[in-house]
Amino acid sequence: MNTDKAYAEKLAAEYAPKQTNKVVALRKLDRKARMGANVFAYSFGIAMALLLGVGMCFSLKVIGSGEVWQNILGYALGVMGIVGVSVNYFIYGKLLAKGKQKYGSDIIALANEIVEA
Repeated sequence: MNTDKAYAEKLAAEYAPKQTNKVVALRKLDRKARMGANVFAYSFGIAMALLLGVGMCFSLKVIGSGEVWQNILGYALGVMGIVGVSVNYFIYGKLLAKGKQKYGSDIIALANEIVEA
């Protein structure tokens, strides 16, 4: 096997203009439909987990001087974090449904073109 020939073909393929086909366009549309929901779910989930952690630190007297109001603040922040983490999946589902509804007709039309071709 001629390794020089294989290397030259591989290098030529990297520099050749890329052909966009329908499957690549379909993947891009699907990614675009899911992107907003994914970004929100990760961001909101991280923020609520951090809020829960800060609340735990206040209530366990790791942060602060251990006064009663800080303990109550810790409980309140912890409960807000738990509620936020709990509803994150349901918000994600709603946002994903909106994204699928927005791009659904384009995705279905392109998928039908691929199947029929």
